[in-house]
Amino acid sequence: MEAAGCRRARFVRCLYLVGFLDLFGVSMIVPLLGLHIKSLGASPTVAGIVGSFYGLLQLFSSTFVGCWSDVIGRQYSLLACILFSALGYMLLGMSTSVILFTIARVPVGIFKHTLSISKALLSDLVSEKERPLVIGHFNAASSVGFILGPVVGGYFTELESGFYLTSFICSSIFILNAGLVWMLPWSEEHTDRNENEQTTSNSKGTAKASYDLQIKSLVNGVVKYDTPLQSLWSQLVSVLKRIKGIACSDLWDLFLIRLLMSLAVMLYYSNFVLAIEERFGVKPKLTGYLISYSSTLGALGGFLLGPVTRLYQHNTYALLLHSTLLTCVLIMLYSTALSIWTVVLSSTFLAFSTVIGRTCITDLELTLGGNQASGMLIGVGQSVTSVGRIIAPLLSGIAQEFSPCGPPSLGVGLALIAILIMLMNISRYCSGGNAKLKRE
Repeated sequence: MEAAGCRRARFVRCLYLVGFLDLFGVSMIVPLLGLHIKSLGASPTVAGIVGSFYGLLQLFSSTFVGCWSDVIGRQYSLLACILFSALGYMLLGMSTSVILFTIARVPVGIFKHTLSISKALLSDLVSEKERPLVIGHFNAASSVGFILGPVVGGYFTELESGFYLTSFICSSIFILNAGLVWMLPWSEEHTDRNENEQTTSNSKGTAKASYDLQIKSLVNGVVKYDTPLQSLWSQLVSVLKRIKGIACSDLWDLFLIRLLMSLAVMLYYSNFVLAIEERFGVKPKLTGYLISYSSTLGALGGFLLGPVTRLYQHNTYALLLHSTLLTCVLIMLYSTALSIWTVVLSSTFLAFSTVIGRTCITDLELTLGGNQASGMLIGVGQSVTSVGRIIAPLLSGIAQEFSPCGPPSLGVGLALIAILIMLMNISRYCSGGNAKLKRE
């Protein structure tokens, strides 16, 4: 058991590195996309359409890819996502027209779900008590990559043909990531998990445990098919059945809470630079430093999840409720701030409350929905967040017509609705997943 635990710890640390490399590569290139498509002769409207097209691909593909990873297994789905993303960034490095640029965004828009599948894999590997801590550390490692990437990308951009060089470097990082995933000890992990599942099945002795093992065997790729066509058809049928199961489930209140809080935080940041300049006369350069400061604190916040969850005795619901309340109060404090130092104070604590809230809502979805569909649950969560990214700019534009503080004030209202929904469902949250956690 000790040797298995050490192997699992190494596996988890390797996944942290996968998350770091993923966001490091992406953050090198994403800030440069707007400048590049403009240099290709695209108007702002065309650039916006291309960006919306990518967002729509992400919206519809995240649920399918997450569910697909439940069906064929994490290894092959993770490798496919990384390699197709590498292809997309390589094509981006060869784009010399708006059409080629748009084509290059297609494989990335469909398959850029490395982080989601990695989180689903982490939820498979660790216990429910460890899950918030491990996912928090994974988010922190990924955030470090997001902080460092733009610095490196900005350096290469200043060189001749800098965008194309940065694209190929980004693609190479994804290929390196694929090699790292390929070398992970997958067979040992499957053996360890199967042993744990067999022990669980013997102790429970229920039909549900047998069904869970059957699903797990499908996830691990144990089920074989006679022909490739039969395999593809069976995978498609299984994916559609799982999506139908989620659509008919009682988890939509959690997804609604995710949507409302995503919108609240996006509205907070939507006109942050402009509002700070108008309200306090702070230049965009200093505002950029404040955003970087907040992002760094958010990365550090992932490492605080262990002590915080132990303080709350692994009561995910209570931690989510309190972090949501804190987020709501901090956004309200920002929207009514009379000095820039109040903004700094709210940004400081908001960095921690948002990272805790995102981790808790994911953990609660997995606890109530079950690990058997963790890929699909995380995928649906990403789709819900994508809906927020589509709606937030529209709401922000309307709110700004009334006041620079309009978007965050609207965010406060949405956060209050999310809190109300949580309070109305307090009995289900506490008697469901968290009761199960306390018995472990």
